[in-house]
Amino acid sequence: MLFNSIDFAIFLPIVFVIYWFVLQGRLRLQNLLIVVASYVFYGWWDPRFLALIVFSTVVDYFIGLSMAQSQRAGLRKLLLWVSLGVNLGLLGFFKYYNFFLENFQAAFSFLGYEMSASSLQVVLPVGISFYTFQTLSYSIDIYRGKLEPRRDFIAFSAFVSFFPQLVAGPIERASNLLPQFQYPRSFNYSLAVDGLRQILWGLFKKVVIADNCAIIANYMFAHSAEMEGSGLLLGAIFFAFQIYGDFSGYSDIAIGVARLFGFQLMRNFAFPYFSRDIAEFWRRWHISLSTWFRDYLYIPLGGSRGGTGMKVRNTFIIFVVSGFWHGANWTFIIWGLLNALYFLPLLLSENNRRHIEIVARDRKWPTIRESALMLNTFILTVLAWIFFRADSLSHALEYLSGIFSRSFFRWPDFELIESMATSSLLLVFFLIVEWFGRKGQYGLDRIGSSWPRAYRWGFYVFVIFLIGMYLPSKTTPFIYFQF
Repeated sequence: MLFNSIDFAIFLPIVFVIYWFVLQGRLRLQNLLIVVASYVFYGWWDPRFLALIVFSTVVDYFIGLSMAQSQRAGLRKLLLWVSLGVNLGLLGFFKYYNFFLENFQAAFSFLGYEMSASSLQVVLPVGISFYTFQTLSYSIDIYRGKLEPRRDFIAFSAFVSFFPQLVAGPIERASNLLPQFQYPRSFNYSLAVDGLRQILWGLFKKVVIADNCAIIANYMFAHSAEMEGSGLLLGAIFFAFQIYGDFSGYSDIAIGVARLFGFQLMRNFAFPYFSRDIAEFWRRWHISLSTWFRDYLYIPLGGSRGGTGMKVRNTFIIFVVSGFWHGANWTFIIWGLLNALYFLPLLLSENNRRHIEIVARDRKWPTIRESALMLNTFILTVLAWIFFRADSLSHALEYLSGIFSRSFFRWPDFELIESMATSSLLLVFFLIVEWFGRKGQYGLDRIGSSWPRAYRWGFYVFVIFLIGMYLPSKTTPFIYFQF
């Protein structure tokens, strides 16, 4: 079920009414409703995928209990490896089997041996990369002694399958989300209103920004061989805003929907395109994944405690694994590797934590230097996104060579000039709202808070009007559903 669909527009109010008006004060039944609603939400794509999430839930529930009851270090470690093997094994089979098979075949062919093996027509279960990492955090934290296992199976099932963030994050930690299922929840009007505002802004990002930018980006990448370099650069820029609007829009809707039910999810985006260097960008982009890799991979590898060689090694591992997490294609691995190369000078000069606070925090506008740093970071990010979007490495390299050709200095000649002009105006409006809302948790968090009510509601109505105006007749899926 998609957030931007009529199905969800009917589904959400029904669950909300039952949750608050029928089951208010009955915690166990509220949690059970969340489990049922989450399975309906997830099974809407393909009911067969429910077996995987149920299996993962059962395995990690009993492994968590067993680890807590065992005093033997060897057995606890074995149980952890069982959890890792089951969860990563399922993820690896569905997401990476064909990738490894094809690359093994290519390697053997290169050495002069023919390897015969058939690829599988495997359908990637929606959201498997997200809920796999979420359940792994539970097992790992219990093993480390940072979390007590939950004996309430319904509450644990609700944590694993919580429908707002089930298929595209944020990737929640058990230590943050799971306890919220343990205590009674009462309706909080201000929290719900804030949630509705965040849902509104998330829908705007997806429907108005991402889907409009997608028209231009898809055209440019599909016709890259025929395009001038200037047009190719514009296509990459529009893709940068497409993926940001699409993914952060999903996160905004997920966080907002969770607030309607009395839950607080972690922040997943913090205005990343206002970053002054690539390190700041990665502290602001897909925060739940970046911090997951930091806590469960980077730090166990030694983090920054060792010498320069260890820091560099661990940084490259994190970025390459992050790229591979996104998909079974060399384009994602090169995208991760390129970001590691961007990060390397900051790491070696120990400037990777230079920009912690949001840009121009106490000022209305950035300085010339800050503007130049943001533009430089954005350009580097856009160039890296080309590998993320391209169909293959050869496609990405051809696209880049087209940008850095003499045709870059020619005006782009293609049939979407009118669409590009409209999307550009929408982007200007979007960036203005994001800039003035950058000190909040999301774009509309503080915008209009001091305005007269008529102006504030007029602004909301205008945003709703734009969403309605650009709402497509056919529902478009979110980009990160494929990961």
